[in-house]
This record gives sequence, structure tokens and C-alpha cells, in this order.
Amino acid sequence: MTTRSNGDGHGHGGAGSWYPQRRPHYGYGGGSASFRGCCCCLFLLLTFLALLALAVALVVVLVVKPRKPQFDLNQVSVQYLLVASPTSPAASSPAGVPPAAPGAAYLSLNITLLFTAENPNKVGIRYGATAFDVMYHGVPLGVAAVPGFEQPAHSTRLLQTRVIVDRFNVLQTDAQDLIRDAAINDRVELRITGDVGAKILVLGFSSPKVQVSVDCAIAISPRSQSLKYKQCGVDGLSV
Repeated sequence: MTTRSNGDGHGHGGAGSWYPQRRPHYGYGGGSASFRGCCCCLFLLLTFLALLALAVALVVVLVVKPRKPQFDLNQVSVQYLLVASPTSPAASSPAGVPPAAPGAAYLSLNITLLFTAENPNKVGIRYGATAFDVMYHGVPLGVAAVPGFEQPAHSTRLLQTRVIVDRFNVLQTDAQDLIRDAAINDRVELRITGDVGAKILVLGFSSPKVQVSVDCAIAISPRSQSLKYKQCGVDGLSV
């Protein structure tokens, strides 16, 4: 009686000791399978959303047919242009300012630039702020700033900005060329360059930025204070 009871008790206790050890193993395997299932569902959901977004973008492109906006320098008005060498009375140094070095020249400039922005699309366009560089022989003289704005579909907008250069000191070879251009040729050539960034607006969403590069060459007569020549290119194409 005692021996059987002890044997039964030992067998019962031995069986009971195995079950608690196996339960964590089964629970861990079920959690891992559940985690893998969630990851698979999330991946399929993200793939479906990406394909849906791509399909919507293709439909918008086919329906809207977006075109690159046109941005061009339409007009240049000259208010003032003066070129002076350090030996001329107009180039005398102000009080407290050391005289210019030999071979230098002063350039003072005041011009107004009128740009034309044309939106040929069926939807609106948002332009970012733009800064156009005004240069002489590759030397930056000043900046023409154009603030950002939104433009409705099928519209044209005029944008005006001004460039003011006050006694810019042009040195060495460029100074000699500048004095010769102003005094002998009566033709000072400047270059205006800049990149215009725009985004097409569709149903409250904006497309990736479309960039239009503006590159204009102008020539100004110091004697008549007028524009003699203007030629612009957009993205390397003459307009």
C-alpha cells in the first residue's frame, strides 16, 4: 500500500513536472507565428497603398498632362548706369574710405527687371522664391530677388524687381574692359542667371519640383541710359 502510493505519487508528480515546462515553448511559437503574420499583413498593406498612389499619379498625369511653366525676362528698364575710373571726379573716395587701387573702376547701376511667368497647365502652380544673379564677366554685381507666389491655371503674371549697385569696385583686367566698354564702345554687357523652382498643384497636393533655368544677356548704353540688346535662353533654348 505504502509503496504503491509512493510510486503513484512519484509518477503523478513526474507527469505534472513536464507540463509547465512545455507550455512556455508552445506559447513562444504561437507568438512568433502571430508576429510574422502581422508583418506580412503590414507589408501587403504598404504595397497596396504604394500601388494605389502610383495609379492615382498616373491617372492625374494622363488627365492633367502637366507642362513645364514658362519664365522669361520680358523687359529691362535702365534708370542709372555709371562707370568711373579712380582718376575721374565721379570716382573720388568718400570721407574715411581709402582710394581705389590702380587698375580699378567703379560701377554704379540701377535697373528694373520685368519677368513674365506663364502657366500653360489646367491646374495651379506654386513658385518658390528666386534670386537672379547680375554679373559682369562672371563677377557678381548684385541680386534680383523674386518672392514666391501661386499662379492660377492658364494665366500670365508680371513680376517686377530692381537691382541697385552702388559703386561696385571692379579690379584689374575686368576694370580695364569695363572702362573701355563704357567710354569707347558705349556698351556694357551684363548677364542675368537663375533657377526658378515650381510645383504643380493637384487636389491640394504638390508635384515634385520642376526647375526652369533662366539665362539672359543684356547690353546697356551708359550714354543714352537705355537698353541696347537682350537675348534670353530657357533651359538652353532660345526664346
